[in-house]
Amino acid sequence: MPETTLPVFLTDALPGSGRTTLDGEEARHAATVRRLRVGERLVLSDGEGGMARCVVEAVQAGRDAALTLAIEEHWTEEPPALRVIVAQALAKGDRGELAVELATEAGADAIVPWRAARSVARWEEGTRGEKALTRWRTTARAAAKQARRAHVPEVAEPATTRELAELAQTVSRALVLESGISTRLTEIELPAQGDILLVVGPEGGITDEELTTLTDAGATAIRLGPTVLRTSTAAAVALGALGVLTERWK
Repeated sequence: MPETTLPVFLTDALPGSGRTTLDGEEARHAATVRRLRVGERLVLSDGEGGMARCVVEAVQAGRDAALTLAIEEHWTEEPPALRVIVAQALAKGDRGELAVELATEAGADAIVPWRAARSVARWEEGTRGEKALTRWRTTARAAAKQARRAHVPEVAEPATTRELAELAQTVSRALVLESGISTRLTEIELPAQGDILLVVGPEGGITDEELTTLTDAGATAIRLGPTVLRTSTAAAVALGALGVLTERWK
C-alpha cells in the first residue's frame, strides 16, 4: 500500500487509471495552502474507501485553480470489521464541532447528533439547524483528510433519545458513557465485528430517564476511568480504548 503521509484530497469521482484533474476548493487548497508543485505526490480519496496515489504534472493557481494529475496506483481500503457509531449529544459553542473533529481523527465510522434533554445547544428545525448540521459534516470531512482516512464518517440527521434506543436494538453492542457507573469498559465483552453504538452525553450529563430508555433497549452503561471527561473529548478517548481492546487497531 502506498505511504499514508502524503496529503489527501477528496473528490467525487475517482478514476482508476490515466490522468485526471483536481479542481474547485480542493485544488485551491493544494495549490495555495499546500503549495504543491510539479513532481510532488498526493492521494485522492472518494471518502468511501477508494484511494489513488498521484503525481502532479501541472499546477494552475488562483481563483480557477486546477491540478493535472497522473495516477500511479489505485486501491481500496475496506471499513473495519467492527465499526463504531458515535451518538454525540449536542454541545454549546464550538464544543460539538470539536467532538466531531476528535472523534473522526480517532476513527469514528459514523456520527449521530443527539438531542439530549440537557443539551444546551438546540438545533431547531429549519435553516438554523441545517447550518449546524452542515458545520458538523464539514468538520468531519476536514478531520478525515487531516487524519489521512480513506473513509469520511457519515454525520446523520439529529436523533431523539427514542430514536437512539431504536438504533441500540439493531447494533452488536450499545454503550453509554456515564461517570457515575461502576462498570468499566475493560470489564465488558466486546464483539469482534458488527457495529458498536457509543453514546456520549451533554455537559449536564444524561438524565435518569434517558439512561433507563437506553438500557431498556439493550445498552450497557459504562465508565472509562476515574476522571470525568468533557463531552467534546469523551468519544475520542473511548475510541482509543476500543482500538486497543479490539482488533480495530491491529
